[in-house]
Amino acid sequence: MNLWLMLHLTGVVLAIGNIVTAAFWKIRADLTKNPEVIHNAAKNVMLADYAFTIPGLALIILSGSVMAAHAGIPLSGFNWLTLSLVLLAVTGIIWAAILIPLQRRMIRISAQCIVSGTISKAYRDASRAWAVFGTAATLLPLVILFLMVMKGF
Repeated sequence: MNLWLMLHLTGVVLAIGNIVTAAFWKIRADLTKNPEVIHNAAKNVMLADYAFTIPGLALIILSGSVMAAHAGIPLSGFNWLTLSLVLLAVTGIIWAAILIPLQRRMIRISAQCIVSGTISKAYRDASRAWAVFGTAATLLPLVILFLMVMKGF
């Protein structure tokens, strides 16, 4: 296995692994209805994005670009790679424009919930929106993974 492929697979494991596990821990924290647990989970989801998802995506983009260039895969026309890149861009837009601001909002609101001792409607609303857009931002990379493995067209 060459170095670029190893870096690519490492990036995929970091990014998709973190996306899935962060959602798991955030959902588990919300189920406790404990403001302190929820606040800590919200902060750690954000931290994990910076520690794992972003470096994973950087590895994916760098190594994928090098491997595509070496393989002579065209970036024009419609093929598995161009579809994957479009889906990656959509995922990035959802994450940067919607999920990161929602995560910051959940951190801020959950800190207030610790003081009041209850989970507020504002937190529940932000968390619900995070779940909806987070589901999309999780499913799209799984489709990209499928396309990467199958390379069907």
